[in-house]
Amino acid sequence: MTIHRINQSIGDHVTNTSETPFHCDVESSVEGDVKVTTVRCHGRLINQTAGELKDIVKPLIPQGGSIIIDLSDVTFLDSLGLGTLVGLKVSAINEGYCTLTLVNLTPRVQELLRLTHLTSLFSS
Repeated sequence: MTIHRINQSIGDHVTNTSETPFHCDVESSVEGDVKVTTVRCHGRLINQTAGELKDIVKPLIPQGGSIIIDLSDVTFLDSLGLGTLVGLKVSAINEGYCTLTLVNLTPRVQELLRLTHLTSLFSS
């Protein structure tokens, strides 16, 4: 099934897109004695969708273990999406109960992290 959306216009430019709505798949397993939760994101991680990721990941942090956020199918990341990822990472560091790792970053997301000097935050 294809979903057609017409995005809000900016100036005179209107973009027609055909893409999957943002959603996350969550899988949990135990590796050794460590709980591993993988959150696979699909679609655009933007202002309108970042709250969904936060609502999924934030309650996992106090449970401990390892949280892996897979961004291989994220087609676009805006400043609020990036801010959400930063907030989740900082929460994980401050809680001290778990590790939060980003994996399968697209070249565009890698470049965004480099330009915003956030590469070192997410490699720790």
